[in-house]
Amino acid sequence: MRDQWNNKLGFLIAAIGSAVGLGNMWRFPYIAGTHGGGAFLLPYFFAIITAGIPILILEYTIGKTYRGGAPVALARISRRFEVLGWFQVMVAFIVAVYYFAIVVWTICYIWFALTQAWGSDPGGFFVGFLGVTDSARELGGINTSLILPFIIIWGIVAFIMYRGISRGIEIACKICLPILVVLVFILVIRGVTLPGAIDGLEYMFKPDWSALTKADVWVAAYGQIFFSLSIGFAIMISYSSYLPKKTDVVNSAFITATANHGFEIFAAIGVFSIVGYMAGQQGVEVAEVAASGVGLAFITFPTAITSLPALNALFGVCFFGALFTAGITSLVSILQAVVSGIHDKFELAHAKATTVVLVPAFVISTLFITGAGLNILDIVDAFVNNIGIVACGLFEVILVGWFFDLEKLRQEANRYSNFSIGRWWLYSLKFITILILGVMVIINTIEYATAGYGGYAMADVRIFGWGAILIILVAGIILTKMKGKDGYRELSAYSQEEEER
Repeated sequence: MRDQWNNKLGFLIAAIGSAVGLGNMWRFPYIAGTHGGGAFLLPYFFAIITAGIPILILEYTIGKTYRGGAPVALARISRRFEVLGWFQVMVAFIVAVYYFAIVVWTICYIWFALTQAWGSDPGGFFVGFLGVTDSARELGGINTSLILPFIIIWGIVAFIMYRGISRGIEIACKICLPILVVLVFILVIRGVTLPGAIDGLEYMFKPDWSALTKADVWVAAYGQIFFSLSIGFAIMISYSSYLPKKTDVVNSAFITATANHGFEIFAAIGVFSIVGYMAGQQGVEVAEVAASGVGLAFITFPTAITSLPALNALFGVCFFGALFTAGITSLVSILQAVVSGIHDKFELAHAKATTVVLVPAFVISTLFITGAGLNILDIVDAFVNNIGIVACGLFEVILVGWFFDLEKLRQEANRYSNFSIGRWWLYSLKFITILILGVMVIINTIEYATAGYGGYAMADVRIFGWGAILIILVAGIILTKMKGKDGYRELSAYSQEEEER
């Protein structure tokens, strides 16, 4: 019998844990600050209403109704849609193998924070610690200092994954999410009490209304929604497929989105309070020290931690501990999307499906603890996020919205919901979301094809950027063509007992 969440609360905590990932901590504050500050919140909230929540409701409804991971659930809508599900699963697989590396770095930095081992040059320390080479093609061998934390993270994740949904992921998220909230609360309280904090908050929240006339601001808002809510690459379809049939998915989607975005803004207050303090200490503008992604987490923040007047070690442990717990809950959700796809199509028990996913993921992820790991990760992450995930979300909405009866899914979503979604949901998905995502895919594809990415050699971009997209397409087609268990496209294959649970 297919596993299920113990209750709706367990599902919501896991879904929020998946959505609340590293992007909330290190991407949103910078994106907001550089795209109109407080004015950015208008397109951001508009994107939540017209794309984030509608797609979340769509994916929750698909998963719960068709009782499978993305490939099988979409195949049960139409056998022609299965290939899209496998594209989404392959996106999740690639994200998982490099996400491991980031979580490994965070656990190392929890230890470094105790003594501020990065010294007076966090940037140089980070590059030296990773043994970064000059090119993504220059591997430089496996970094031996990362082997032990790498194995520890793999051990933790494997333990959670093998225990399944109700005994593994749900319990892990119930432990990690409260810890994450407490740690971030400490960061925010410490941050807003620092001198100069107001400068950082002003940089992020002071509205630049002229930004609302720029297309890239609206594109950035929609992009942040995808990165933030874990939509478009199989996760939420997989998670919702383990829900009891009578679960209220509309309410669940609103709760997930509200909790995630509320946490995102709350964390941003802590992040930019500290960035403002750091700018004041250095006597420069906030914009000069503001950063996103890896630079914020492993260079900017260690610099800030060192300059704090007191409790440096505690603050550092809280920050990197928050990144670690956010990373673990997101990582297991990404892997579960892949495991669900394999388990639901092929005649494999959960443990065997988990092994089929974890073994190759383990082998491939070693690439990211080599000297070239940071460079490869940067390139792959940009292509998979800005082209892969957005394109998967776009085609999901096109196929289901225009080549299937979307009204049928609306009725199914409303069937057990405390409040119903109106026809606005149909129009948002079929028109607004498709338009914005289409523009994003076109802009990003043209930019990467003509200008490359991040100043890397075009050979590096072709091999690891476009190569990742090619792997997604080829592997997705192969997995679609492979023979699955009898009746995997039919909902009737499930027992009446499960349907009534």
